[in-house]
Amino acid sequence: MAGKEEVSGSSTEVRSLQETPTWALATVCFFFIAISIFIERLIHLISTRLKKNGKISLLEAVEKLKSVLVVLGFMSLMLNVIEGEVSKICIPTKYANRMLPCRRSKTLLDDEDDDDKNFLGNCSSKGKTSLISKEGLTQLSFFFFVLACMHILYNLAILILGMAKMRRWKSWEKETQTVEYLAANDPNRFRMTRETTFARRHLSTWTETSIQLWIKCFFRQFFNSVAKVDYLTLRHGFISAHLSSNNSFNFQDYIQRSLHEDFKTVVGISPLMWLTVVIFMLVDVYGWRVYFYMAFVPLIIVLVIGTKLEVIVAKMAITIKEQNSVVRGAPLVEPNDKHFWFSHPRLLLTILHYTLFLNTFEMAFFVWITWKFGINSCYHENRDLIIIRLVIAVTVQFLSSYITLPLYALVTQMGSCYKRSILEDQLANMLKQWHARVKDKRKIDQTPKPKNNGDDNINGDIDPVESPVQPEIVSDFQFPPPVLQEISIQKQTKSDKFDGK
Repeated sequence: MAGKEEVSGSSTEVRSLQETPTWALATVCFFFIAISIFIERLIHLISTRLKKNGKISLLEAVEKLKSVLVVLGFMSLMLNVIEGEVSKICIPTKYANRMLPCRRSKTLLDDEDDDDKNFLGNCSSKGKTSLISKEGLTQLSFFFFVLACMHILYNLAILILGMAKMRRWKSWEKETQTVEYLAANDPNRFRMTRETTFARRHLSTWTETSIQLWIKCFFRQFFNSVAKVDYLTLRHGFISAHLSSNNSFNFQDYIQRSLHEDFKTVVGISPLMWLTVVIFMLVDVYGWRVYFYMAFVPLIIVLVIGTKLEVIVAKMAITIKEQNSVVRGAPLVEPNDKHFWFSHPRLLLTILHYTLFLNTFEMAFFVWITWKFGINSCYHENRDLIIIRLVIAVTVQFLSSYITLPLYALVTQMGSCYKRSILEDQLANMLKQWHARVKDKRKIDQTPKPKNNGDDNINGDIDPVESPVQPEIVSDFQFPPPVLQEISIQKQTKSDKFDGK
């Protein structure tokens, strides 16, 4: 009786599809198909909305994210398809017991499934062992699934926190159109350089040496990393250098579009990053504590980049003081690539991109280990180290998303060049709106007017009727529009500088 119960119990543990009810198979298939179609439709809806609203950079970011998900999906699919063939690869036992992630423990053959027993039996008859079991390949496919989910969540956090940080800048941008701002920055007003708000914020006894400057800027990134005076001063310098002092330019909108461009870069995963994943899996040896030390690398890099960006702004204030003891109007900073490492502003974004991926990989690895092996596994022997790793990972994500990346989007505008593609997209949208208004008013003007048979025209004389909207049409049909005039002025200024040379 007991033997029958054991046989019955063992037969219900592992069943193939031949022994599975059709209703159970159909239910599971329906669930996965429905979820997959929902995700695909959701991505399509987001892409359509972004395209309709002219968010080209975010649309490209979604497309790049889809490419990353496709790569991860193929990797997981390939692992499931070829797991049987890979399990048949045999290696010498002495190599199988080296560089283990946990302490060596005996694994009973009875605990393996039937397929693994056969493969291990074939290898053991040769005095060897399997390269990796089917169970190990299945667990590895779960890791790629977790990495895909963490990649999506972390990128959403980057975008949401970055936009939240820039929301405050919108009110500062509106302030630039007020009479009070124009009066305070009157170009006919002269002031001592040290008396300006920008100089008082950045010039102090803590800026006399480079070490003092870096220490001051290190702590500044945590408290009021972007002050209003910094935003307004950098805005003034950017417009004066690239847009011929057009104060009506929406600098906040330009920075927001610039953040979208940077986000498009951050979303991708380069081959070098995949190589990093392989390297960290290789050196994940018991006793080395690689992942604990790796958690500090993103934190250090993010803090160094944030400090460097603050130093760039501070050095601009120092340059103004050294060049002029008196300023006229608002302090004028000069955009130049020399402020950045190796005169290459995009280098900071490349380093930050790599750092964010390391942080994502760190969190994905922790979630995967906890999910598949439990919180009491050999990976989590030291609970204090686990807590430290989690705190560091969350801190890095917040600092990079809410402080460092928005600060980069602002300070990087102080390079010698600007993102022409962003201005061209903005110009195209404004031209479309301008053309639509003119087209609508032309239709109104061409609409036939009802004849007036009242007493005002009893003699039947027909006076020429002037359309009341005609002057508006002429005004709106002004060519080139103000934006085109702005671009033409900019090109003329560059041409004059070239002729001067």
